[in-house]
Amino acid sequence: MNPTFNVLVLCTGNSARSILGEMLFNHLGQGRVKACSAGSKPAGQVNPVALETLEKHGVPCAGARSKSWDEFNAGAVPPAPTFDFIFTVCGNAAAEACPVWPGHPATAHWGIDDPAHVEPLEARRAAFELAYQLLKQRVEAFLALPLESMSRDEALAAARRIHAGE
Repeated sequence: MNPTFNVLVLCTGNSARSILGEMLFNHLGQGRVKACSAGSKPAGQVNPVALETLEKHGVPCAGARSKSWDEFNAGAVPPAPTFDFIFTVCGNAAAEACPVWPGHPATAHWGIDDPAHVEPLEARRAAFELAYQLLKQRVEAFLALPLESMSRDEALAAARRIHAGE
């Protein structure tokens, strides 16, 4: 039986890019991956255009919510899952001092421009579509890896190459 990999997708506000990443990992991972998302300063609500974009592509998004990374770090009550991989999807989250994560997961940065504040609305929809496509491409490439037979360092190097477009 193959293991399930736990993935955490981080962004400062946890309302747009990290939500897209969480839902894409869960949808495309088909049970091989269990993804969550969180933010250092959660917005408290999911951006409606993020949900609209996911729905447009048939990606289930029931239960999507903006949440703090405090729900998942060491000492969380109830105990947080041990993550295998953490992906930061915004520059702010990548540069922040992160909490201690149980199990010391492999961490990679997959920076995506923030679509949440693009104006007007049609331009915001286009920005969300671009963010969705970039994340989908990266998630698919990561899930295509033989993660079950790779070391942590090999998977981390591959995740970084995926971000670099190699």
